[in-house]
Amino acid sequence: MKKKFGPSSVEFPDPRDTLAEGIIAVGGRLDVATLYEAYSRGIFPWPQEGMPMLWFSPERRGVLIFKEFKVPESLRRFRRKHPEITFTVNKDFQQVLEECAKQPRPHQQGTWITPAMKRAYLDFFNEGFGLSIEVRENNIVIGGIYGVLVEGVFSGESMFYKKPNASKLALWYLVDHLQSQGHEWIDVQMVTPVVESMGGKYVDREVYLTMLTLRHKNFF
Repeated sequence: MKKKFGPSSVEFPDPRDTLAEGIIAVGGRLDVATLYEAYSRGIFPWPQEGMPMLWFSPERRGVLIFKEFKVPESLRRFRRKHPEITFTVNKDFQQVLEECAKQPRPHQQGTWITPAMKRAYLDFFNEGFGLSIEVRENNIVIGGIYGVLVEGVFSGESMFYKKPNASKLALWYLVDHLQSQGHEWIDVQMVTPVVESMGGKYVDREVYLTMLTLRHKNFF
């Protein structure tokens, strides 16, 4: 059942009616109501320095369909050889968020996970819409992934690693965790080389919105 919040600070149009580069709306607040409304419509925020908040519904969306998920044999061997590596769910959401903000990104200066974004996603998590996977070695977090779970759809936001393979292990565990709950795919927004190597791909906006609608029907 849909939770009750105050009104969204943005009146989002049809997610097909975008401006250049997939921008669907400008401005608004990163409050729980607005984030809920955005993600339920397949829209996500992506701050740009010196600009008001930008909301996106891109022409091509990254997805990972679980039937197409691939675990490299080298990663399976690595996991077998390291029984000291364990996993937790939603035990350290804030730490995963902070570590993702600090993770160096190729060809990118700074981070889009601004202080305002951190506060917003912590609020979202506290309302029950955040999800994090923590990868631990001897109970110390060495990697992880976080995202949001709205109306039965998980949207991945970011992941990090402090030791080799930790982010891949986080993604693998996430897929197993969500699959056990009846999920069949996740929204990864953009397909990184790691996600691509494990089966992630781009689909057209219309295909994504159809997937979203079908999932919502099954969820409710």
